[in-house]
Amino acid sequence: MPQRALVASRTAVFSESVIREMTRLSFLHGAINLAQGYPDFPAPGFVKRAAIEAIEADVNQYAITWGDPRLRTAIADKMRGHYGLDVDPEREVTVTCGATEAMMAAMLAFVEPGDEVIVFEPFYENYVPDAAMSGATLKYVTLRGLDFVFDPDELRAAFGPRTKAIIVNSPNNPSGKVFDREELGQIAALCQEFDCLCFTDEIYEHILFDDHQHLPMSTLPGMYDRTVTVGGLSKTFSVTGWRLGYVVAPPHLSEAVRKVHDFLTVGAPAPLQQAGAVALEQGEAYYPELRSMYQGKRDRLLIALREAGFICHKPEGAYYVMADFGDLGFDGDDTAFALNLIERAGVAPVPGSSFYNNQEAGSRFVRFTFSKSDETLAEAARRLASL
Repeated sequence: MPQRALVASRTAVFSESVIREMTRLSFLHGAINLAQGYPDFPAPGFVKRAAIEAIEADVNQYAITWGDPRLRTAIADKMRGHYGLDVDPEREVTVTCGATEAMMAAMLAFVEPGDEVIVFEPFYENYVPDAAMSGATLKYVTLRGLDFVFDPDELRAAFGPRTKAIIVNSPNNPSGKVFDREELGQIAALCQEFDCLCFTDEIYEHILFDDHQHLPMSTLPGMYDRTVTVGGLSKTFSVTGWRLGYVVAPPHLSEAVRKVHDFLTVGAPAPLQQAGAVALEQGEAYYPELRSMYQGKRDRLLIALREAGFICHKPEGAYYVMADFGDLGFDGDDTAFALNLIERAGVAPVPGSSFYNNQEAGSRFVRFTFSKSDETLAEAARRLASL
């Protein structure tokens, strides 16, 4: 009698997280972890105090499944104040367990097996398992060159009768690219022409540099009714372990997301939602400080990488650098280089190929994060100098 397969075939499409594997190896070898994008410095005091006060006030039971009303109102107020969007917190905002769950809930809510979803590469690694678990077929459009730009003809060719959605991540992880109005306009026009949705991952919306500004896709003409905006507090307020994300979408789309969210995680932690509301309510004074802090960290790491011999794009947003090691004379691919850097220099990056479907396109890149303290970055610079 033939033995039945016990593991679902959908899991064969993706592997364990490469980013978290690099974190494990950095601990094993005592390396500085510039692989995983979490801060090693304290979260803002006013945010931590709000969480403590909520727990002491016994806000410890389930919140409303789609989010504490105060947090949903704070999210809607932020969308109105920053982007001019009139969002209804009762019907158009859903609080989730991180932006990761928000994107998964969106994929499960709208994508049928056999539908096609377009994604730009390099991409955040979770999009591949999201597609596999929802039954989607991914179509890849490559961001090329050190400026990470797409070819409009290649983008158009990716759309077709089976296209259900496109994922736009801006500011982008891992490249640091911020999509401008012209690029977003081209994407928006194709979404309307082919009658498909746009899932936007805007988790790094407040981490921007120089003169770059974040433009939500939902603000473009004709796009609000077909855009599912994913956001969160993890990166902005240095609380990646709190798992506070959200989805903003018109009522006919939010209803479907809420159904999935309800049975996927039930709800995000109640006391941390209260703290998240305080964070957003007091965020206006904090955002400029956040931007200035990360711009200094970006510049510090860029100098260290370039002095060590890497060729780097200057990130426009988020907190990552894609670094080309082709001029360092290393005889091996990106995975071998990353392991060598961990073991010999004591600095952990992420192999660039893990962000590409066409792994050859990322075989000369590694990704570093600068979401670390100045002391950590200074020590990383010292170690990189040994290259």
